[in-house]
Amino acid sequence: MNDRQDSQPRQQVHGYDAYGRPVYRPDAPERVYDQYGQWIPRQAGPSAPAPAPDTALASAPAPASPQIPEPRPAPDAPDYRTEQFAFVEEPDEDSQDVIDWLKFSASRAERRGERRRRGRNRVTAVAVVLGLAVVGGITWLLLSGGGDERDEAATGGTRVRDVIVVHLRQTRGGESSTALLVDDERAHKGTTLLLPDSLAVAREGGGATTLGRSVLDAGTGGTRDALNTLLGTGIKGSWRLDTPYLENLVELVGGVTVDTDTAVPGAGRGDRPLVTRGEGQSLGGRAAVAYATYRAAGEGRTAQLTRFGRVMQAVLRKMSGDPRAATTTVESLAQIPDPSLSTEQLGASLARLAAKAKAGSYETTVLPVRADGTLGGRAADTLIEEVLGGAARDAAGNAPPRVGVNNATGDAGAAESARVTLANGGYTAIGAGTARAPRAASAVLYAEEGRAAEAREVARTLGLPERAVRRGEVPAHADVAVVLGRDYLPRTR
Repeated sequence: MNDRQDSQPRQQVHGYDAYGRPVYRPDAPERVYDQYGQWIPRQAGPSAPAPAPDTALASAPAPASPQIPEPRPAPDAPDYRTEQFAFVEEPDEDSQDVIDWLKFSASRAERRGERRRRGRNRVTAVAVVLGLAVVGGITWLLLSGGGDERDEAATGGTRVRDVIVVHLRQTRGGESSTALLVDDERAHKGTTLLLPDSLAVAREGGGATTLGRSVLDAGTGGTRDALNTLLGTGIKGSWRLDTPYLENLVELVGGVTVDTDTAVPGAGRGDRPLVTRGEGQSLGGRAAVAYATYRAAGEGRTAQLTRFGRVMQAVLRKMSGDPRAATTTVESLAQIPDPSLSTEQLGASLARLAAKAKAGSYETTVLPVRADGTLGGRAADTLIEEVLGGAARDAAGNAPPRVGVNNATGDAGAAESARVTLANGGYTAIGAGTARAPRAASAVLYAEEGRAAEAREVARTLGLPERAVRRGEVPAHADVAVVLGRDYLPRTR
């Protein structure tokens, strides 16, 4: 067994190849091997020197090995050398694993890319659907006139009105005329609601005053707040239109055409009338101001207020319905705008009203007021509900309840005492006039069941028995109505 092993030629380990496998070479001194253990044949002829053997191999002892004949190239074969070829390694199990892993990675990357493409497609589709839904919803709202709080039938509430208060102030005498310009976009209707200057409004600091006096004392801001309290509306801003500015405004729109109910005489005796009575009278700026402020001897303020309303409606008919053009007209007046209403806002509001006036969807009316300055009963309530939307009952939830006080005690000072008591209790007291005849028992009325608790609190605040609280008719501008009878004991006495 040992003899057979000794007879085998011994091979020396030359090194290791690129895969870590040992490389053997026969013990042949005349052979030279490369780094992969392959022998390098010598080039025939004297001009091809043998490559120098590796130093480590040359110094190593060469054991005896059998002579292996050197292959000879064919006579007609081209002279190729081994170093001219690239070695192709045979794939083994490790290389196959690498190939399989690369294939798996590539397929997984393709699947991820496909998932990302599908996700992007789904996101795009969802965005398109949402966009179409938004556009469709907006189109439906526009075609249906809006589905928000403007739609009274859908929401059960009131329509929102765009309201501006305008004060025509005369530079001579200091008298003023007040009107509300109401734009009801949902009903496609505009209204000039004229407010008599005898209208009783709350005075800052307590008590009551007239609208004309409030314009002089409290100015536009205080008067606007008083009107909001009285009428329960949301006035957007104030427009102070002094008579010189009204004259300029009429000239800017090219004059107005008005159906005049009276002639306005000239300034001096024997002068021609500034305004002639008749239908379709053309008025310039000076004549329009003269007609809007004219009041004949013995006439009430309502007649003059009506003329002012006719001039305002005629101005709106001549104004442009384009917001930019209307704003340019307002800017040309060179007024100092009220802080509550910028020039752009005023121009846009006037443009919308002008469009309705041109279309014939506009009217001018006077708010009924009694001789004592209180609202004129059911007629006033109807106007407040139809023109202003009955906003008194739909005020902000944190606003104090409005309490209308009607004095039926026979004592003129009882109403003022009740207003003071209610104000101290956190309520907003609104004058509701004086009864023609005194009554024995007081009454606290509410129109809606949701106001019953407030009515009971009002009764306790005034010191009235709870039996006085019952359901009944309440003015449109109030939440709770109080009729003071002789059983009411003023607390300020």
